[in-house]
Amino acid sequence: MPLLRIFVLALATLFSSQIALADSCMDTAKTQMDLNTCADTAFKKADKELNELYKKILAEYADDPKFIAKFKVSQRAWLKFRDAELDALFPHQDEDRYYGSVFPMCLASWRTTLTEERIAQLKKWSNKVPEGDMCSGSIKVKE
Repeated sequence: MPLLRIFVLALATLFSSQIALADSCMDTAKTQMDLNTCADTAFKKADKELNELYKKILAEYADDPKFIAKFKVSQRAWLKFRDAELDALFPHQDEDRYYGSVFPMCLASWRTTLTEERIAQLKKWSNKVPEGDMCSGSIKVKE
């Protein structure tokens, strides 16, 4: 088995959110540049989903300006956290070739993972809670 394929399989195991991607784009990738592109495409897809969910929540809760203001602060803080987390993971990213040619793939994979975690966090506002959930705070009740 080629070394590149072994590396891709190991990376897919580390990033469970990337398994579907590994079964498609990464399976057909022939070069590191192809792998980098696959990982970047997965991130863009997750980022688009996050932005759509964010906008949906803003629209669904538009009648609560205090929530909207605090929700926006929360999202901006999460973006700063995401970037700081990636900086901590890859503190030498500003040094050319420090992490090698796999760096763009690894960075995109971590961005995707963190973004998918945020999507899961935000879904509670979109999914709403059942009647009687006493600790749901600003989350609306299902009708």
